[in-house]
Amino acid sequence: MARHRVLVRSSLAAFALAAALLGVSWLLHAAPPEVATDARAPGAAAGAGAASPVSAPLHAVHIRPGPATPKVLASLPQTGGTPAMVSCSTCHATRRPDLTNASAESLNEFHQGLHYRHGGLSCLSCHNAANYDTLRRADGTALEYPHTIQLCAQCHGPQYRDYLNGSHGGMTGHWDLRVGGRVRNTCTDCHDVHAPAYPQVQPVFPPQDRGARQQRDRAAAHAHDTSPHAAQP
Repeated sequence: MARHRVLVRSSLAAFALAAALLGVSWLLHAAPPEVATDARAPGAAAGAGAASPVSAPLHAVHIRPGPATPKVLASLPQTGGTPAMVSCSTCHATRRPDLTNASAESLNEFHQGLHYRHGGLSCLSCHNAANYDTLRRADGTALEYPHTIQLCAQCHGPQYRDYLNGSHGGMTGHWDLRVGGRVRNTCTDCHDVHAPAYPQVQPVFPPQDRGARQQRDRAAAHAHDTSPHAAQP
């Protein structure tokens, strides 16, 4: 009888262990889809080992490009006087660059009326005298106009740092990139490249705080109810 009890207990223990293992296996295979998705973290190389369980893939953040390479409308002799769009280098290549010019007032032939207030920088601090259809980095290398943000970041480090962490510059789209994508502005969407200081403005109307407005209305109503004129029949 004692031996029979030992065998029964051993059988029950084995059955309990098998049930526990079966339960664990079921939990692993019944994980929610968003956890069990075979998605890689942003930047992970394809095929670089087994993917760890992560949440749904994040949507992209698109940064608007800077301005296109500028062209001007000009009347050229070779076109018979018909206006045509020409590149900046078409005219600038015919004259010697003035590396010292840092004032719009001295422009007496082209670009009249330009408002220029950009510290002590000269025009050719940013424009490329070797190729006026590009910009110039501080190290002298050329930069295409759509990548203007790289030019601004050289001098405006704190602003660029805040831009990278999302506290500078406007954007549209979703805060939660699991829901949808996001489009961020670039520097020239808000700042004039020749006079980048943001002008001081007065808001057209003050921000509306619903709670503060309700408190103000209740206070006004209470003052009216308790005033001597309100107590008169």
